[in-house]
Amino acid sequence: MFNKLHKVFKNIKPIIGLVHAKPLPGSPLYRNNDSEILDSLKYDLDALQEGNIDAVMFANENDRPYQYKVNPSTIACMSYFIGKLKSEIIVPFGIDIAFDPMATLAVAKATGAEFVREIFTGAYAGDSGFWNTDCSEYLRYRKSIDAENIICVYNIMAEFVYSLDSRPIEKIAKSIVFSSLPDAISISGNITGESIDIELFKRVKKNVKNIPLFINTGVNIKNIEKMYNECDGIFIGTGLKVGNETFQKVDKKKVKDIMNVVKILRQ
Repeated sequence: MFNKLHKVFKNIKPIIGLVHAKPLPGSPLYRNNDSEILDSLKYDLDALQEGNIDAVMFANENDRPYQYKVNPSTIACMSYFIGKLKSEIIVPFGIDIAFDPMATLAVAKATGAEFVREIFTGAYAGDSGFWNTDCSEYLRYRKSIDAENIICVYNIMAEFVYSLDSRPIEKIAKSIVFSSLPDAISISGNITGESIDIELFKRVKKNVKNIPLFINTGVNIKNIEKMYNECDGIFIGTGLKVGNETFQKVDKKKVKDIMNVVKILRQ
């Protein structure tokens, strides 16, 4: 699995910065501001790339309340906006359409993305009711659209919900690796921007072998060194934003500061 990762990412332990779209058409918070959506995406993309981020991931983080099956307009609009920016993307890029793996894979295929991150496994209860995934359907869909080159990072600790699986997370992770064919696994805090439980992360790491393990939330300039030393890659969204606020724009200085620390750690 590491070989597949290394074909996409130039650096071992890639740092992936989030490009959060403003509310898209069909979302309750959409304001008929398509040009503003595109400008915002471009600003965050430029800020991340200028700060030497290893990769970026486009996500519809503002489309609250989140859906388990998104509107067709979400797939169309994310594909359109990313397509408009495609010529300016100079690093590997990925997709996350919350909380819909099928839509995520569809946008990734349409835009030429190299990786995705989503909730592919498990059953949950939370803010939007019961949520039951179907990994068998998602991977068969990936096969059917000839997208097996796209790396699938399975977030096995979904935010905003409670897992209905009573097994310890390290046992769940080991089972998922065997049964559900992830290319990589990621671990989250309880909500967006919240730090993970590092001891829990270590338990998962001990129980899953030969598969990359990413940190999904809560990394910032204060803990980047500690987190980097434990994992195989990091997604950073809130920790790179102005004021550490998820829905603010990317802070250019924070990107440079974090990547300067990472540069030292890689020496």
